[in-house]
Amino acid sequence: MATGRGAASADSHPRGAHAHGSKTDRSETGSIASGWPLGRLLSTAARQVEHDWNAALAEHELTHAGLVVLSALQDGALTQRELASASRVEQQTMSRVLSRLERTGHVRRAPDASDRRRRVVTLTPLGRRTLRTVTRSDMADRLVADRIKDPVRFRAELERLVRASDRPGRQDDVKHDR
Repeated sequence: MATGRGAASADSHPRGAHAHGSKTDRSETGSIASGWPLGRLLSTAARQVEHDWNAALAEHELTHAGLVVLSALQDGALTQRELASASRVEQQTMSRVLSRLERTGHVRRAPDASDRRRRVVTLTPLGRRTLRTVTRSDMADRLVADRIKDPVRFRAELERLVRASDRPGRQDDVKHDR
């Protein structure tokens, strides 16, 4: 039995036996991700779900980014700057998303009636129908819920993480409630 420095068992490490998370680390279940830090797990899971979500949205000529824009516009017209802010992306990124949505007929850009220098973005009837169809299909929730044990608890934790990440001093909100 080892003693002194480095003698802690793998079981006492918060991430289990494979704290370093190398590509070859595998738990007894054989999962290559078992030793990964939480941030890496969350990022990888998000990319996988977004990939699957984009594939499902493709039949509507949408991407996840496009759906976020359609959702932001459901209550009325917004400027590109407002959409970028609401979507948490740069204006250049939003410009590309809007160009695609305009080409597919989901949105329309027009000069602002009160300030001709600004352009406002609105949903087209197709954009509104598509948003309604995709939202009613519950596809986004099913992509995750069908893969995990407790979707209600998972959702609550994700909402808490997002809320905590939206505020200054957010570390106080992310403490474990055990």
